[in-house]
Amino acid sequence: MQHVSKQLVDTRPIWIDSSAQLAELCARWREQSAVALDTEFMRSRTFFPLPALVQIGDGKHSYLIDNLAIEDLEPLRELLLDTRVVKVMHSCSEDLETLERLLGAVPEPIFDTQIAAAMTNMGAGLGYAATVHNLLQIELPKSETRSDWLQRPLSESQKNYAALDVAWLPLVYGMLLKRLRELGRLEWLQEDCAALVQSARNPEPPELYYLRVKGAWRLRGKQLAALQDLCAWREREARQLDVPRNHLLKENICLSLAQDMPKYAATLPRPGLEGKTLRLYGDTLLQIITRAAEREDLPPLLPQPLNRQQGDALKLLKKKAGQLAESAELPPEILVRKKELEALVQAGKPQLDGRLLGWRQAVAGEPLLKYLTQLRNS
Repeated sequence: MQHVSKQLVDTRPIWIDSSAQLAELCARWREQSAVALDTEFMRSRTFFPLPALVQIGDGKHSYLIDNLAIEDLEPLRELLLDTRVVKVMHSCSEDLETLERLLGAVPEPIFDTQIAAAMTNMGAGLGYAATVHNLLQIELPKSETRSDWLQRPLSESQKNYAALDVAWLPLVYGMLLKRLRELGRLEWLQEDCAALVQSARNPEPPELYYLRVKGAWRLRGKQLAALQDLCAWREREARQLDVPRNHLLKENICLSLAQDMPKYAATLPRPGLEGKTLRLYGDTLLQIITRAAEREDLPPLLPQPLNRQQGDALKLLKKKAGQLAESAELPPEILVRKKELEALVQAGKPQLDGRLLGWRQAVAGEPLLKYLTQLRNS
């Protein structure tokens, strides 16, 4: 992307609703080193996001691509998969999911400006408007945050709002890219963004959703197997029916059923599992529980809540992590997460994995592991 200045940026939206327009623009954008990218979607009563609009900023203009009207979106898909073109996004997890749903593709490579802002010590979880204000001293409106983006035609206010979401991203990208290079942290950013892409391409399998259930640590053996199978069924069914998980069956109902392991239809009903829900899914749930009771491949026990000694160690480890973050001029949240610290404290033989490998290994992982070993030996 060529050097961009505020004066060259036209924030007025350009509406794109034909395949020919899109193909011509995508060919032009593929000649650039980077483009700004955003989406608008709706997701109140569905499992998957409903893609409503795709925004592209090329550093001079902001384009609104009407995916509801355009028949051939293949040029857009090819642009997003063109690894020569960096896709600049802000807090992009849901946008990646939306684009995967729309195009069957996750853009690569990406440059997430929220992560980049954190790595340049601007703060963790900084919103797009705050990032733009911090770097460019430009105030962005918040009027259309909860708009109906599937309506057509969109209002002028909606179009202007959507255009601004990508208008200033190229400038922000240039400034953050320069700072990351000066700090020697561009590879850090690329590593974290590549992890986001992989996560979007390979969502967590349904069999692991039971690990998210609060209180699951209380279960063991057949109960835990039942919870695993109930949560996996709920995940698959919610995806197939395209309804939110909790609209299908609330998490606490899965936990309750797994705890009780009911054997008969008469013992299934409970608050939240009655009426229509019970009629639709009662037999299925009973079959799942019955099969789980016969399983021999039981899930491993889940970590128990921290005991007092572990809790004390966690406080000290968290303090150490804060010191490491301060020394590296990073927000603690981006360096290490509470769950990662808890896993180290709970492990009989702590070892680094996941995010604590890669660039975090030298900055946080190894110092924390060494400090924990000292605590245990003292």
